[in-house]
Amino acid sequence: MFEYILRLLILLPLIGGMAWGSLWLWKRVQMGVPLVGGGAKTRAVEMVDVLPLGPGSKLAVVEFAGQRILVAVSRNGITRIADDSQGDFHAD
Repeated sequence: MFEYILRLLILLPLIGGMAWGSLWLWKRVQMGVPLVGGGAKTRAVEMVDVLPLGPGSKLAVVEFAGQRILVAVSRNGITRIADDSQGDFHAD
């Protein structure tokens, strides 16, 4: 009985820590944050902001070649809604 409780006290925090760590890692990967603290890489495409609308759909402002583009992302694909050149929106 004592051995069972000892195993429980050791393994329960270990499994909880692994679950928390995997959720933390998944969130970092989804946001595109680099896992290693190296120098910042310049990318051609950058996510400026994302607004989740529901399961499987979101609005995103993407910056590419100095231009901001508003896109709708869903399970069916990606649709461009507006961009800076059209004067349709202002992302501050």
